[in-house]
Amino acid sequence: MVNDSADVVQAAPDGVVVAVWVVPHSSRNEITGLHGGALRVRVAAPPERGRANAAAASLVAGFFGGQSGEVLSGEASRHKRILVAGVGVTEARLALEDLSGR
Repeated sequence: MVNDSADVVQAAPDGVVVAVWVVPHSSRNEITGLHGGALRVRVAAPPERGRANAAAASLVAGFFGGQSGEVLSGEASRHKRILVAGVGVTEARLALEDLSGR
C-alpha cells in the first residue's frame, strides 16, 4: 500500500482532491508515481495559458476514473490540488495502490 495515500488523496463533497506534482513540456502524458507526497504527472503541454493545467487535470481525472478534473490551487506552480469529480476516496486510494504495485 502507498504509505502516504492519505496525504495524496483527500475526500471532497463531490469527489476527491488529489495533490499533484506536474512536470510540463514532457515527451508524453503519463502518471509516473509519487513525488514528495503528491502524484507525479508528466504532460506534453507547455505551461502557457493554462495548457499544462488542463492536460494535468484531464489526465488525473482519467487515471482515477472521474467525470472531470479541475485545478483548485497551484495554477502557476508545479504543485497543484486537483478536484476529481465522481470518485470516492476509497476508489482513489485503490488506484494509488495499483500504481505502486506496477
